[in-house]
Amino acid sequence: MGTPPATTPRRQATTLLCWLAVAPAALWAVARLAGLERGPLVQAMAFTPYVAGGSLAPLVLALALRRRWPAVAAAVVAVTLIGTVAPRAVGSGQPDTAGPVLRLLTANLLKGEADSRTLVDLVRRHRVDVLAVQEFTPWSRTELDRLGLTALLPHQALNPEVGTTGSGIYARFPLSDDGFRRNPGFQFTQAYATLTAPGAPPLRVESAHPAAPYAVEVVDDWFTDLRAQPRATPDGPLSVLAGDFNATLDHAPLRALLDSGYVDAADAAGAGLHGTWGPYDGDPIPPVTIDHVLVDRRIAVRAVAVHPVPGSDHRAVLAELRLPAAG
Repeated sequence: MGTPPATTPRRQATTLLCWLAVAPAALWAVARLAGLERGPLVQAMAFTPYVAGGSLAPLVLALALRRRWPAVAAAVVAVTLIGTVAPRAVGSGQPDTAGPVLRLLTANLLKGEADSRTLVDLVRRHRVDVLAVQEFTPWSRTELDRLGLTALLPHQALNPEVGTTGSGIYARFPLSDDGFRRNPGFQFTQAYATLTAPGAPPLRVESAHPAAPYAVEVVDDWFTDLRAQPRATPDGPLSVLAGDFNATLDHAPLRALLDSGYVDAADAAGAGLHGTWGPYDGDPIPPVTIDHVLVDRRIAVRAVAVHPVPGSDHRAVLAELRLPAAG
């Protein structure tokens, strides 16, 4: 019997190449699953859906070069990453609810520069019942009122501020226990109120806007603000958080918030991969999903859609919900 041929330098080099190709996606998968994002990784983690798609490339390379173990490792990594994001494109089962339908729209107004007419037209055309706004300014309030928003949604809990810190809630139905709170990290405010819709139990709605992790030095504020978001009360009153969370479902703090008893409406409706931010200012940044409507698990999600709003770097998110019936 002959002895097997010795490994050639070329074979060793191609094997090493395959392992080096697999390594980045493997490390990404570990960081994603373990919630290890820190520093610049916080921003990077938002692009996990793109990394998941790209994780197929090392698998194709290893198969083409007939490197068994790198191919096995690449397959495990690809299945892991794709398995974390692909379900967002598939609708999930919904609770059996018999209450009224509620249409909720959330929009970041980019320091009040978003086109107010487009926003009011969205409210009118889609018969929106609740509008949550972030980066809400005195000027945008005046413009929205001038264009007839108050006639459509007469009940309000508003805190307009110059710059990026203001927020507000407009509603078709009466609001009570309204106010706003200021996030401890980056000082964005979050308006809140309890909505009373006919035929449904009281629903607490809050316009969410945690800090943006735009630089490493503010990542701690981002963590602080996300941890400070009101948790769901699955055995108590219904609640909805809607707004610019500056986080995707690939960020551990947002997943921890969901675990308290919320459902991401877009994820539940199979629209969880629709980008809501970028690239509106010309930067070559692929869209990511950082605007969300988080609903109590007892609320059914019928549909979710995103809509561009000129003047803003965010798309508005429209969620059609069915509430439980009043007891």
